[in-house]
Amino acid sequence: MASIPADEDLQELRDYLLRYAIRQLRDPVLAEDVVQETLLAALDARSGFSGRSAYRTWAVGILKHKIIDVTRRRSREQSLAEDDEDPDAGLMDGLFKADGSWRQVPSDWGNPEKSFEDRRFWETLERCLELMPARAARAFMMREVMEQESDDVCKDLAITPTNLWVTLHRARLSLRECLDSKWFGKERD
Repeated sequence: MASIPADEDLQELRDYLLRYAIRQLRDPVLAEDVVQETLLAALDARSGFSGRSAYRTWAVGILKHKIIDVTRRRSREQSLAEDDEDPDAGLMDGLFKADGSWRQVPSDWGNPEKSFEDRRFWETLERCLELMPARAARAFMMREVMEQESDDVCKDLAITPTNLWVTLHRARLSLRECLDSKWFGKERD
């Protein structure tokens, strides 16, 4: 059986989990609670850690489940009706001309996968997600980052599959526009 990390490694793991949770939940206090629950669950279940993956990977798996639980609880407790007003309904009109062509051709993204290795890219992505309506950002993170099944996302957010598709479509358009202007369209050192 593999062992749990030493104290200094545990602090590094905690910091990593906290950054991850904040990105997902957008609430530092709630993220702190979820990370504490994750670390306690990991300690309680340490006999279940077989060492087939890195301890950090195993802990992130526990964290993802905790975040999903919190998201479900939040969707039951709080109405997301304010997002239904659809503040970005005109987004499509702003991007395309009447003939369907781009008003402004998107920047050349070069090799977007290389951006994944840059911490500043993730900070920019976080800022872009914060600019989105909460439901759209939550749906995008659950479906695309946490890789939840669409049916589960629909259930957690209490929306229909059609509404999820539209929400994800709008979220992707919004992210494309934001990343195009704040990351790919800028010269970085």
